[in-house]
Amino acid sequence: MTRFFNTTGPCDPQRHYMLPPSDRLIGAQLNRYIQDELYWVLHAPRQTGKTTFLQNWMREINAGNDAIACYVNIERCQGLGDIERAMPAACEAIREFSRKALHEEYVPQIPSTSPASMLSEMLTNWAEIVAPKPLIVLFDEVDVLRDQSMISFLRQLRSGFATRGVGKFPVSAALVGMRDLRDYLIHSKDGVAINPGSPFNIKQDSVSLNNFSRTDVAKLLTLHTDETGQQFEPASIELVYELTIGQPWLVNAMAQKCVWNLAPQESREPVSVDHVRRAKELLIRDRATHLDSLAERLKDAQVRRVIEAVMIGKTDSTIGRADRDVELCTDLGLLRWDDGLRIANPIYQEIITRELSQNYQDNVPSPEFAWRRPDGTLDMISLLKNFQAFWRRNSDTWEQKADYTEAFPHLLLMAFLQRIINGGGRIDREYAAGRGRIDLSIEFGGAWSIIEIKLVHPQDGREITIENGIKQIAAYRDRIDPRADAFLIVFDRRPEARGRSWEERLTWETFPSPALYGQSDGTITVIGA
Repeated sequence: MTRFFNTTGPCDPQRHYMLPPSDRLIGAQLNRYIQDELYWVLHAPRQTGKTTFLQNWMREINAGNDAIACYVNIERCQGLGDIERAMPAACEAIREFSRKALHEEYVPQIPSTSPASMLSEMLTNWAEIVAPKPLIVLFDEVDVLRDQSMISFLRQLRSGFATRGVGKFPVSAALVGMRDLRDYLIHSKDGVAINPGSPFNIKQDSVSLNNFSRTDVAKLLTLHTDETGQQFEPASIELVYELTIGQPWLVNAMAQKCVWNLAPQESREPVSVDHVRRAKELLIRDRATHLDSLAERLKDAQVRRVIEAVMIGKTDSTIGRADRDVELCTDLGLLRWDDGLRIANPIYQEIITRELSQNYQDNVPSPEFAWRRPDGTLDMISLLKNFQAFWRRNSDTWEQKADYTEAFPHLLLMAFLQRIINGGGRIDREYAAGRGRIDLSIEFGGAWSIIEIKLVHPQDGREITIENGIKQIAAYRDRIDPRADAFLIVFDRRPEARGRSWEERLTWETFPSPALYGQSDGTITVIGA
Protein backbone atom coordinates (compact mmCIF):
# COMPACT_ATOMS: atom_id res chain seq x y z
CA MET A 1 0.00 0.00 0.00
CA THR A 2 1.32 3.45 -0.97
CA ARG A 3 1.65 5.79 1.96
CA PHE A 4 0.00 9.22 1.87
CA PHE A 5 0.01 12.64 3.53
CA ASN A 6 -2.18 12.36 6.62
CA THR A 7 -4.58 15.05 7.89
CA THR A 8 -6.89 12.95 10.08
CA GLY A 9 -5.72 11.73 13.45
CA PRO A 10 -2.29 10.47 14.52
CA CYS A 11 0.23 9.39 11.91
CA ASP A 12 1.07 5.72 11.47
CA PRO A 13 4.52 5.13 9.87
CA GLN A 14 3.12 2.14 7.99
CA ARG A 15 0.35 4.17 6.33
CA HIS A 16 1.50 7.77 6.31
CA TYR A 17 4.49 9.82 5.28
CA MET A 18 6.00 11.04 8.53
CA LEU A 19 9.19 12.19 10.21
CA PRO A 20 10.20 11.11 13.74
CA PRO A 21 8.20 13.54 15.94
CA SER A 22 10.64 13.14 18.83
CA ASP A 23 13.21 15.04 16.73
CA ARG A 24 11.06 18.17 17.15
CA LEU A 25 10.77 18.04 20.94
CA ILE A 26 12.24 21.14 22.58
CA GLY A 27 14.15 20.44 25.78
CA ALA A 28 12.95 16.88 26.33
CA GLN A 29 15.15 14.19 27.96
CA LEU A 30 13.09 11.12 27.21
CA ASN A 31 15.49 8.47 28.48
CA ARG A 32 16.11 10.42 31.68
CA TYR A 33 12.37 10.66 32.41
CA ILE A 34 12.25 6.85 32.54
CA GLN A 35 15.64 6.15 34.13
CA ASP A 36 15.24 8.77 36.87
CA GLU A 37 11.49 8.16 37.32
CA LEU A 38 10.35 11.71 36.49
CA TYR A 39 6.98 13.30 35.70
CA TRP A 40 6.85 15.94 32.96
CA VAL A 41 4.60 18.12 30.81
CA LEU A 42 4.36 18.42 27.01
CA HIS A 43 2.39 21.34 25.61
CA ALA A 44 1.97 22.44 21.98
CA PRO A 45 -0.85 23.71 19.71
CA ARG A 46 -3.34 21.33 18.17
CA GLN A 47 -2.35 19.35 15.09
CA THR A 48 1.39 19.64 15.67
CA GLY A 49 2.04 15.93 16.31
CA LYS A 50 1.67 15.48 20.09
CA THR A 51 -0.52 12.37 19.85
CA THR A 52 1.60 10.94 17.05
CA PHE A 53 4.69 11.35 19.24
CA LEU A 54 3.04 9.80 22.31
CA GLN A 55 1.75 6.74 20.49
CA ASN A 56 5.05 6.19 18.67
CA TRP A 57 7.00 6.54 21.89
CA MET A 58 4.65 4.09 23.61
CA ARG A 59 5.32 1.54 20.85
CA GLU A 60 9.08 2.08 21.10
CA ILE A 61 9.09 1.59 24.88
CA ASN A 62 6.94 -1.53 24.73
CA ALA A 63 9.04 -3.00 21.89
CA GLY A 64 12.10 -2.76 24.15
CA ASN A 65 10.43 -5.10 26.66
CA ASP A 66 12.02 -3.30 29.64
CA ALA A 67 8.95 -1.29 30.67
CA ILE A 68 5.22 -1.05 30.06
CA ALA A 69 3.96 2.23 28.58
CA CYS A 70 0.38 3.18 27.84
CA TYR A 71 -1.14 6.14 26.01
CA VAL A 72 -4.36 7.40 27.66
CA ASN A 73 -6.58 10.11 26.17
CA ILE A 74 -8.86 11.70 28.78
CA GLU A 75 -10.78 13.97 26.40
CA ARG A 76 -14.02 12.37 27.63
CA CYS A 77 -13.58 14.39 30.85
CA GLN A 78 -14.21 17.66 29.02
CA GLY A 79 -16.91 19.71 30.70
CA LEU A 80 -16.87 17.56 33.85
CA GLY A 81 -15.80 20.07 36.46
CA ASP A 82 -16.87 17.95 39.46
CA ILE A 83 -14.74 15.04 40.62
CA GLU A 84 -17.76 12.75 41.07
CA ARG A 85 -18.08 12.49 37.28
CA ALA A 86 -14.59 13.37 36.07
CA MET A 87 -12.56 10.81 38.04
CA PRO A 88 -14.66 7.78 37.01
CA ALA A 89 -14.46 9.03 33.41
CA ALA A 90 -10.66 9.29 33.66
CA CYS A 91 -10.46 5.77 35.09
CA GLU A 92 -12.70 4.44 32.31
CA ALA A 93 -10.32 6.02 29.80
CA ILE A 94 -7.36 4.26 31.43
CA ARG A 95 -9.10 0.90 31.18
CA GLU A 96 -10.22 1.46 27.58
CA PHE A 97 -6.82 2.58 26.26
CA SER A 98 -4.91 -0.09 28.18
CA ARG A 99 -7.13 -2.76 26.60
CA LYS A 100 -6.25 -1.36 23.14
CA ALA A 101 -2.52 -1.18 23.70
CA LEU A 102 -1.61 -3.92 26.21
CA HIS A 103 -2.11 -7.60 26.88
CA GLU A 104 -5.23 -8.40 28.87
CA GLU A 105 -3.24 -9.28 32.00
CA TYR A 106 -1.96 -5.70 32.11
CA VAL A 107 -5.42 -4.09 32.03
CA PRO A 108 -6.43 -2.63 35.43
CA GLN A 109 -9.85 -2.75 37.04
CA ILE A 110 -11.71 0.41 38.05
CA PRO A 111 -11.81 0.49 41.87
CA SER A 112 -15.09 0.97 43.70
CA THR A 113 -13.88 3.73 45.95
CA SER A 114 -14.35 7.44 46.48
CA PRO A 115 -13.67 9.62 43.40
CA ALA A 116 -11.25 11.58 45.57
CA SER A 117 -8.88 8.58 45.62
CA MET A 118 -10.12 6.48 42.69
CA LEU A 119 -7.43 7.51 40.22
CA SER A 120 -4.60 7.10 42.70
CA GLU A 121 -5.80 3.65 43.73
CA MET A 122 -6.23 2.52 40.11
CA LEU A 123 -2.70 3.64 39.21
CA THR A 124 -1.34 1.83 42.26
CA ASN A 125 -3.13 -1.38 41.28
CA TRP A 126 -2.00 -0.98 37.67
CA ALA A 127 1.65 -0.70 38.74
CA GLU A 128 1.26 -3.87 40.78
CA ILE A 129 -0.10 -5.98 37.92
CA VAL A 130 2.60 -4.94 35.40
CA ALA A 131 5.44 -5.61 37.89
CA PRO A 132 8.28 -6.57 37.67
CA LYS A 133 8.24 -4.05 34.81
CA PRO A 134 7.96 -0.32 35.54
CA LEU A 135 4.76 1.46 34.41
CA ILE A 136 4.83 4.65 32.32
CA VAL A 137 1.58 6.53 31.60
CA LEU A 138 1.20 9.14 28.86
CA PHE A 139 -1.90 11.25 29.58
CA ASP A 140 -3.16 13.19 26.55
CA GLU A 141 -5.68 16.09 26.47
CA VAL A 142 -5.13 16.82 30.16
CA ASP A 143 -6.11 20.46 29.68
CA VAL A 144 -9.76 19.50 29.15
CA LEU A 145 -9.94 19.14 32.94
CA ARG A 146 -11.20 22.18 34.82
CA ASP A 147 -11.84 23.41 38.33
CA GLN A 148 -12.08 20.71 41.00
CA SER A 149 -11.61 17.85 38.51
CA MET A 150 -8.19 19.25 37.51
CA ILE A 151 -7.18 19.80 41.13
CA SER A 152 -8.22 16.25 42.10
CA PHE A 153 -6.45 14.71 39.10
CA LEU A 154 -3.17 16.47 39.92
CA ARG A 155 -3.39 15.81 43.66
CA GLN A 156 -4.04 12.10 43.15
CA LEU A 157 -0.96 11.88 40.93
CA ARG A 158 1.06 13.73 43.52
CA SER A 159 -0.19 11.46 46.30
CA GLY A 160 1.53 8.46 44.71
CA PHE A 161 4.60 10.28 43.44
CA ALA A 162 6.62 10.03 46.66
CA THR A 163 6.28 6.22 46.77
CA ARG A 164 6.45 5.65 43.01
CA GLY A 165 8.40 2.66 41.79
CA VAL A 166 8.05 -0.75 40.26
CA GLY A 167 4.90 -2.39 41.58
CA LYS A 168 3.95 0.72 43.58
CA PHE A 169 2.95 3.59 41.27
CA PRO A 170 3.80 4.74 37.71
CA VAL A 171 7.51 5.55 37.65
CA SER A 172 6.99 8.22 35.01
CA ALA A 173 4.03 10.16 33.65
CA ALA A 174 3.60 12.71 30.88
CA LEU A 175 0.79 15.27 31.02
CA VAL A 176 0.05 16.55 27.54
CA GLY A 177 -2.15 19.32 26.17
CA MET A 178 -2.16 22.67 24.43
CA ARG A 179 -1.18 24.68 27.48
CA ASP A 180 1.46 24.41 30.17
CA LEU A 181 0.20 23.51 33.64
CA ARG A 182 1.09 26.94 34.99
CA ASP A 183 -1.43 28.45 32.56
CA TYR A 184 -4.42 26.41 33.74
CA LEU A 185 -6.83 28.74 35.49
CA ILE A 186 -8.07 26.63 38.36
CA HIS A 187 -10.65 27.85 40.84
CA SER A 188 -12.30 25.98 43.63
CA LYS A 189 -16.07 25.77 43.75
CA ASP A 190 -16.29 28.45 46.44
CA GLY A 191 -14.44 30.90 44.19
CA VAL A 192 -11.11 30.84 46.01
CA ALA A 193 -8.23 30.88 43.55
CA ILE A 194 -5.73 28.04 43.84
CA ASN A 195 -2.14 28.17 42.66
CA PRO A 196 -2.10 25.81 39.65
CA GLY A 197 1.51 24.82 40.36
CA SER A 198 0.74 23.73 43.91
CA PRO A 199 -1.20 20.50 43.20
CA PHE A 200 1.48 19.35 40.77
CA ASN A 201 4.81 20.66 42.05
CA ILE A 202 6.42 17.36 41.08
CA LYS A 203 6.93 18.00 37.36
CA GLN A 204 10.51 17.92 36.14
CA ASP A 205 10.16 19.73 32.80
CA SER A 206 7.72 21.55 30.56
CA VAL A 207 8.66 20.89 26.96
CA SER A 208 7.11 21.76 23.61
CA LEU A 209 7.06 20.56 20.03
CA ASN A 210 8.55 22.58 17.17
CA ASN A 211 7.01 23.07 13.75
CA PHE A 212 8.78 21.51 10.79
CA SER A 213 11.91 23.30 9.65
CA ARG A 214 12.57 24.03 5.97
CA THR A 215 14.71 20.89 5.90
CA ASP A 216 11.92 18.86 7.50
CA VAL A 217 9.39 20.01 4.88
CA ALA A 218 11.77 19.02 2.09
CA LYS A 219 12.40 15.62 3.72
CA LEU A 220 8.68 14.93 4.15
CA LEU A 221 7.82 15.82 0.55
CA THR A 222 10.79 13.83 -0.71
CA LEU A 223 9.35 10.70 0.94
CA HIS A 224 6.47 10.98 -1.55
CA THR A 225 8.90 11.42 -4.45
CA ASP A 226 10.92 8.38 -3.35
CA GLU A 227 7.84 6.15 -3.18
CA THR A 228 5.87 7.39 -6.21
CA GLY A 229 8.39 9.10 -8.47
CA GLN A 230 6.34 12.33 -8.48
CA GLN A 231 8.55 15.38 -7.98
CA PHE A 232 7.90 18.55 -6.00
CA GLU A 233 9.69 21.37 -7.80
CA PRO A 234 12.25 23.11 -5.53
CA ALA A 235 10.30 26.40 -5.68
CA SER A 236 7.08 24.61 -4.71
CA ILE A 237 8.77 23.02 -1.68
CA GLU A 238 9.96 26.45 -0.58
CA LEU A 239 6.48 27.93 -1.06
CA VAL A 240 4.88 25.16 1.04
CA TYR A 241 7.21 26.17 3.86
CA GLU A 242 6.64 29.92 3.38
CA LEU A 243 2.84 29.55 3.44
CA THR A 244 2.77 27.20 6.45
CA ILE A 245 5.93 28.15 8.40
CA GLY A 246 6.19 24.39 8.91
CA GLN A 247 2.91 23.87 10.77
CA PRO A 248 2.69 20.06 10.45
CA TRP A 249 -1.02 19.70 9.69
CA LEU A 250 -0.89 22.48 7.10
CA VAL A 251 2.16 20.99 5.40
CA ASN A 252 0.43 17.62 5.08
CA ALA A 253 -2.85 19.22 3.97
CA MET A 254 -1.16 21.33 1.30
CA ALA A 255 0.79 18.35 -0.02
CA GLN A 256 -2.32 16.16 -0.01
CA LYS A 257 -4.30 18.74 -2.01
CA CYS A 258 -1.49 18.92 -4.55
CA VAL A 259 -1.03 15.18 -5.17
CA TRP A 260 -4.68 14.15 -4.80
CA ASN A 261 -6.59 17.01 -6.40
CA LEU A 262 -4.38 19.26 -8.51
CA ALA A 263 -1.58 17.07 -9.84
CA PRO A 264 -2.77 13.49 -9.22
CA GLN A 265 0.20 11.33 -8.37
CA GLU A 266 -0.76 8.77 -11.02
CA SER A 267 0.04 11.37 -13.68
CA ARG A 268 3.58 11.88 -12.31
CA GLU A 269 3.14 15.59 -13.15
CA PRO A 270 5.62 17.62 -11.08
CA VAL A 271 4.02 19.71 -8.33
CA SER A 272 4.57 23.36 -9.25
CA VAL A 273 4.28 26.70 -7.49
CA ASP A 274 0.90 27.21 -9.17
CA HIS A 275 -0.35 23.91 -7.72
CA VAL A 276 0.73 25.01 -4.24
CA ARG A 277 -1.01 28.40 -4.55
CA ARG A 278 -4.21 26.72 -5.71
CA ALA A 279 -3.93 24.20 -2.86
CA LYS A 280 -3.84 27.08 -0.40
CA GLU A 281 -7.08 28.49 -1.81
CA LEU A 282 -8.77 25.08 -1.74
CA LEU A 283 -7.69 24.59 1.86
CA ILE A 284 -9.13 27.93 2.92
CA ARG A 285 -12.32 27.37 0.96
CA ASP A 286 -12.91 23.84 2.30
CA ARG A 287 -12.72 25.03 5.93
CA ALA A 288 -11.39 21.81 7.44
CA THR A 289 -12.30 21.11 11.07
CA HIS A 290 -8.87 22.18 12.30
CA LEU A 291 -9.14 25.54 10.54
CA ASP A 292 -12.73 26.01 11.65
CA SER A 293 -11.79 25.46 15.29
CA LEU A 294 -9.10 28.14 15.05
CA ALA A 295 -11.57 30.57 13.48
CA GLU A 296 -14.03 29.88 16.29
CA ARG A 297 -11.47 31.03 18.88
CA LEU A 298 -11.50 34.51 17.33
CA LYS A 299 -14.73 35.14 19.25
CA ASP A 300 -12.97 34.82 22.64
CA ALA A 301 -12.42 38.18 24.30
CA GLN A 302 -8.84 37.30 25.23
CA VAL A 303 -8.04 36.28 21.67
CA ARG A 304 -9.84 39.27 20.15
CA ARG A 305 -7.80 41.71 22.23
CA VAL A 306 -4.50 40.36 20.90
CA ILE A 307 -5.44 39.50 17.31
CA GLU A 308 -6.95 42.95 16.74
CA ALA A 309 -3.79 44.65 18.01
CA VAL A 310 -1.65 42.50 15.71
CA MET A 311 -3.95 43.09 12.76
CA ILE A 312 -3.87 46.89 12.91
CA GLY A 313 -0.19 46.97 13.86
CA LYS A 314 -0.93 48.54 17.22
CA THR A 315 1.86 49.43 19.61
CA ASP A 316 0.68 48.46 23.09
CA SER A 317 3.09 47.99 25.98
CA THR A 318 0.64 45.61 27.67
CA ILE A 319 0.73 43.19 24.72
CA GLY A 320 3.97 41.21 24.67
CA ARG A 321 5.29 37.71 25.19
CA ALA A 322 4.71 37.93 28.96
CA ASP A 323 1.03 38.84 28.51
CA ARG A 324 -1.28 35.95 29.45
CA ASP A 325 -3.59 36.59 26.49
CA VAL A 326 -0.60 36.49 24.14
CA GLU A 327 0.51 33.22 25.75
CA LEU A 328 -2.98 31.83 25.14
CA CYS A 329 -2.89 32.84 21.45
CA THR A 330 0.60 31.35 21.11
CA ASP A 331 -0.46 28.10 22.79
CA LEU A 332 -3.46 27.92 20.46
CA GLY A 333 -1.06 28.20 17.54
CA LEU A 334 -2.46 31.53 16.33
CA LEU A 335 0.66 33.64 16.98
CA ARG A 336 4.43 33.38 16.69
CA TRP A 337 7.28 35.66 17.67
CA ASP A 338 9.44 36.76 14.75
CA ASP A 339 11.04 40.07 15.71
CA GLY A 340 7.53 41.00 16.80
CA LEU A 341 4.17 39.32 17.28
CA ARG A 342 2.81 37.93 14.04
CA ILE A 343 0.06 35.58 12.97
CA ALA A 344 1.55 32.09 13.00
CA ASN A 345 1.70 31.67 9.21
CA PRO A 346 0.30 33.23 6.02
CA ILE A 347 -2.50 30.66 5.71
CA TYR A 348 -3.80 31.37 9.23
CA GLN A 349 -3.40 35.07 8.47
CA GLU A 350 -5.61 34.71 5.41
CA ILE A 351 -8.16 32.58 7.27
CA ILE A 352 -8.37 35.08 10.13
CA THR A 353 -8.87 38.00 7.77
CA ARG A 354 -11.51 36.23 5.72
CA GLU A 355 -13.31 34.92 8.79
CA LEU A 356 -13.55 38.36 10.36
CA SER A 357 -14.60 40.05 7.11
CA GLN A 358 -16.83 37.34 5.62
CA ASN A 359 -20.15 38.86 6.73
CA TYR A 360 -19.07 42.23 5.37
CA GLN A 361 -18.07 40.62 2.09
CA ASP A 362 -21.40 38.81 1.83
CA ASN A 363 -23.21 42.14 2.15
CA VAL A 364 -21.09 44.09 -0.34
CA PRO A 365 -23.30 44.35 -3.44
CA SER A 366 -22.11 43.01 -6.76
CA PRO A 367 -20.22 45.87 -8.44
CA GLU A 368 -22.15 47.82 -11.06
CA PHE A 369 -19.20 50.07 -11.85
CA ALA A 370 -16.34 49.47 -14.28
CA TRP A 371 -13.54 47.99 -12.19
CA ARG A 372 -11.57 46.24 -14.91
CA ARG A 373 -9.58 47.88 -17.69
CA PRO A 374 -9.83 46.66 -21.31
CA ASP A 375 -6.48 44.85 -20.89
CA GLY A 376 -7.90 42.74 -18.03
CA THR A 377 -6.09 44.53 -15.18
CA LEU A 378 -7.77 46.24 -12.23
CA ASP A 379 -8.95 49.83 -12.51
CA MET A 380 -7.91 50.64 -8.95
CA ILE A 381 -8.93 54.29 -9.19
CA SER A 382 -12.51 53.35 -10.08
CA LEU A 383 -12.53 50.62 -7.44
CA LEU A 384 -11.27 52.81 -4.60
CA LYS A 385 -13.47 55.79 -5.49
CA ASN A 386 -16.44 53.46 -5.27
CA PHE A 387 -15.13 52.20 -1.94
CA GLN A 388 -15.16 55.78 -0.65
CA ALA A 389 -18.81 56.04 -1.64
CA PHE A 390 -19.54 52.68 0.00
CA TRP A 391 -17.72 53.77 3.17
CA ARG A 392 -19.79 56.96 3.32
CA ARG A 393 -23.08 55.07 3.02
CA ASN A 394 -22.39 52.15 5.36
CA SER A 395 -19.47 52.63 7.76
CA ASP A 396 -21.27 54.37 10.63
CA THR A 397 -24.10 51.82 10.73
CA TRP A 398 -21.94 48.74 10.23
CA GLU A 399 -19.36 49.77 12.80
CA GLN A 400 -21.98 49.76 15.56
CA LYS A 401 -22.35 45.99 15.09
CA ALA A 402 -18.64 45.21 14.75
CA ASP A 403 -16.79 43.00 17.26
CA TYR A 404 -13.32 44.05 16.12
CA THR A 405 -14.05 47.77 16.28
CA GLU A 406 -10.47 49.07 15.94
CA ALA A 407 -9.86 46.86 12.91
CA PHE A 408 -13.27 47.61 11.39
CA PRO A 409 -11.97 49.97 8.64
CA HIS A 410 -9.28 47.48 7.61
CA LEU A 411 -11.72 44.58 7.53
CA LEU A 412 -14.38 46.45 5.56
CA LEU A 413 -11.89 47.59 2.91
CA MET A 414 -10.45 44.07 2.58
CA ALA A 415 -13.99 42.64 2.30
CA PHE A 416 -14.77 45.14 -0.45
CA LEU A 417 -11.61 44.20 -2.34
CA GLN A 418 -12.10 40.46 -1.84
CA ARG A 419 -15.68 40.66 -3.14
CA ILE A 420 -14.41 42.02 -6.43
CA ILE A 421 -11.11 40.18 -6.79
CA ASN A 422 -12.40 36.72 -5.79
CA GLY A 423 -11.52 34.10 -8.37
CA GLY A 424 -9.60 36.43 -10.66
CA GLY A 425 -6.49 37.26 -8.69
CA ARG A 426 -4.95 37.15 -5.27
CA ILE A 427 -4.31 39.39 -2.27
CA ASP A 428 -1.23 38.95 -0.11
CA ARG A 429 -1.32 40.64 3.30
CA GLU A 430 1.40 41.67 5.73
CA TYR A 431 0.72 42.80 9.28
CA ALA A 432 2.26 42.48 12.74
CA ALA A 433 2.02 44.14 16.14
CA GLY A 434 3.85 47.47 16.22
CA ARG A 435 3.96 48.00 12.43
CA GLY A 436 1.13 50.53 12.51
CA ARG A 437 -0.31 49.39 9.19
CA ILE A 438 -1.53 46.60 6.95
CA ASP A 439 0.18 46.19 3.57
CA LEU A 440 -1.69 44.58 0.71
CA SER A 441 -0.23 43.45 -2.60
CA ILE A 442 -2.87 42.62 -5.20
CA GLU A 443 -2.13 40.63 -8.34
CA PHE A 444 -4.80 40.69 -11.03
CA GLY A 445 -4.47 40.16 -14.75
CA GLY A 446 -0.70 39.91 -14.45
CA ALA A 447 -0.30 43.38 -12.89
CA TRP A 448 0.38 44.36 -9.28
CA SER A 449 -1.25 47.05 -7.17
CA ILE A 450 -0.04 48.05 -3.72
CA ILE A 451 -2.26 49.30 -0.88
CA GLU A 452 -1.26 50.38 2.60
CA ILE A 453 -3.92 50.89 5.26
CA LYS A 454 -3.20 53.19 8.19
CA LEU A 455 -5.11 54.75 11.05
CA VAL A 456 -4.30 58.35 11.97
CA HIS A 457 -2.30 58.16 15.19
CA PRO A 458 -3.70 60.65 17.74
CA GLN A 459 -0.22 61.82 18.77
CA ASP A 460 1.06 62.15 15.19
CA GLY A 461 -1.93 63.71 13.46
CA ARG A 462 -2.92 63.29 9.83
CA GLU A 463 0.06 65.01 8.16
CA ILE A 464 2.74 62.99 9.93
CA THR A 465 0.71 59.78 9.44
CA ILE A 466 0.61 60.43 5.70
CA GLU A 467 4.29 61.41 5.59
CA ASN A 468 5.32 58.17 7.29
CA GLY A 469 2.90 56.14 5.21
CA ILE A 470 4.29 57.47 1.91
CA LYS A 471 7.79 56.35 2.90
CA GLN A 472 6.55 52.95 4.03
CA ILE A 473 4.46 52.20 0.94
CA ALA A 474 7.23 53.38 -1.38
CA ALA A 475 9.63 50.91 0.22
CA TYR A 476 6.98 48.18 0.09
CA ARG A 477 6.27 48.84 -3.61
CA ASP A 478 9.97 48.74 -4.39
CA ARG A 479 10.13 45.27 -2.82
CA ILE A 480 7.03 43.88 -4.61
CA ASP A 481 7.10 45.61 -8.02
CA PRO A 482 8.45 49.15 -8.66
CA ARG A 483 5.96 49.49 -11.54
CA ALA A 484 2.89 48.83 -9.36
CA ASP A 485 0.24 51.44 -8.67
CA ALA A 486 0.49 52.50 -5.02
CA PHE A 487 -2.37 53.69 -2.81
CA LEU A 488 -2.15 54.84 0.80
CA ILE A 489 -5.55 54.71 2.49
CA VAL A 490 -5.78 56.70 5.70
CA PHE A 491 -8.72 56.27 8.08
CA ASP A 492 -9.09 59.14 10.53
CA ARG A 493 -11.14 57.77 13.43
CA ARG A 494 -10.36 60.57 15.88
CA PRO A 495 -13.46 62.23 17.42
CA GLU A 496 -12.61 65.61 15.93
CA ALA A 497 -12.33 64.08 12.45
CA ARG A 498 -15.67 62.33 12.74
CA GLY A 499 -17.28 65.68 13.43
CA ARG A 500 -16.32 66.99 10.00
CA SER A 501 -18.49 66.75 6.89
CA TRP A 502 -18.06 63.81 4.54
CA GLU A 503 -16.76 66.21 1.88
CA GLU A 504 -13.89 67.08 4.21
CA ARG A 505 -13.25 63.50 5.31
CA LEU A 506 -13.21 61.83 1.88
CA THR A 507 -10.05 63.09 0.19
CA TRP A 508 -8.01 62.12 -2.85
CA GLU A 509 -4.45 63.42 -3.27
CA THR A 510 -1.40 62.49 -5.34
CA PHE A 511 2.16 62.73 -4.03
CA PRO A 512 5.50 62.07 -5.73
CA SER A 513 7.25 58.92 -4.59
CA PRO A 514 10.30 59.71 -2.42
CA ALA A 515 13.45 59.64 -4.53
CA LEU A 516 15.04 57.27 -2.03
CA TYR A 517 12.53 54.54 -2.88
CA GLY A 518 11.80 52.90 -6.20
CA GLN A 519 11.33 55.10 -9.24
CA SER A 520 11.80 58.78 -8.40
CA ASP A 521 9.18 59.80 -10.96
CA GLY A 522 6.53 57.48 -9.54
CA THR A 523 3.46 58.69 -7.65
CA ILE A 524 1.50 57.57 -4.62
CA THR A 525 -2.21 58.21 -4.29
CA VAL A 526 -3.35 59.09 -0.77
CA ILE A 527 -7.02 58.42 -0.06
CA GLY A 528 -8.73 59.79 3.04
CA ALA A 529 -11.72 58.12 4.68
